[in-house]
Amino acid sequence: MISKLLLSASLALFLYTNVNASEKIFVVERESSSLAVIENDLPRSRIENMRNMNHGVVKFYDKDGYAISRDGYVIKFDPESEKILKEYKTSKSAIGFVINEHYVAVANYDNKSVDILDRDLNPVRSVKTDSKNVGIKIYKDYLIFSQMDNDKITVLRDKNKGKKIPDFEIYKEFEDVGIMPFDAMIKDNNFITGFFKSEHFGVVDLDTMKYSKIKIMLDDRKPVLKVPHFGFWSIGGGYVFIPAVGDNKVLVYSPDFKFVKNIETEGLPVFTSLSPDKKYMAVTFSGKKFPVIEIIDTATLKVFKRFEFDGKVLHVRWSNEKPKLYVSVNDTNKVAVIDTKEWYLSKEIFQIKKPSGIFIYEGSK
Repeated sequence: MISKLLLSASLALFLYTNVNASEKIFVVERESSSLAVIENDLPRSRIENMRNMNHGVVKFYDKDGYAISRDGYVIKFDPESEKILKEYKTSKSAIGFVINEHYVAVANYDNKSVDILDRDLNPVRSVKTDSKNVGIKIYKDYLIFSQMDNDKITVLRDKNKGKKIPDFEIYKEFEDVGIMPFDAMIKDNNFITGFFKSEHFGVVDLDTMKYSKIKIMLDDRKPVLKVPHFGFWSIGGGYVFIPAVGDNKVLVYSPDFKFVKNIETEGLPVFTSLSPDKKYMAVTFSGKKFPVIEIIDTATLKVFKRFEFDGKVLHVRWSNEKPKLYVSVNDTNKVAVIDTKEWYLSKEIFQIKKPSGIFIYEGSK
């Protein structure tokens, strides 16, 4: 009888551990050329030799992990064994990348090119642009990016129609779209790009291949002269949330960019991040309010919770399967965990060296 009880308890513990281990968290340690690995809210291990991770970005596709480094390396790693599989240097400075079933595409600052690799990081083609390249995205059989120095948006089309390693050709280029495009996002069939020096953002309808310019106006009808990187926007729940640059506000618009309201915030917002159910949004700040995050209720469009930490908050990430929000606190070498059901600080995960970006792998489910 005792043996059966012990067996049942062991089985229950095994099942509990594996269910709770389905999310694996990788945290960029920006000054250590490494990724910290967190499981079950405990620091488990570390992947070393990840090159310059000062602005490192990690993405997952199927059971593969990829990272891009500040110094132009694409690194493929196994997120389950936590082993680096291969690396390939596309340039002296890379800014962004995208992945699909057959390829990885990298937008480079220097070299001035967009490089196409297969999923094992073997080079396929380098598209020379004579420009810094930004805002790279995939839509159906198209690869879209902006040329910062040439004020141009380029659309490449895969002649193989996504069935194997791509064979890209220039399908369409939009000239004089705005001054110095710097980032982009895909929303449905729209490629949306922002500019450093233009009082609008641009939208390419990728189904009709038509381009339009849209001004964002504040409630006093002044144009927004600078919008932050689109990775910092949040779209969902019937709204577009844009952190204002240089003002203590989150701007709220309808999906067709009609003004709704401004949400007053404690500091200068940098990053907005929607919860998976779109009910809440976490907002991070710069300057004196770097250690603060505020939580906005997207039904009332009001701030309802505030958390302050003992160091700069560089990134947040909502769990997709648990009521948790992970917060990287850079100065004190930890990731904080907020319970998003009862809204309290439930845990602090230490031994994470100068954390910044937080990325969740779900492939082991």
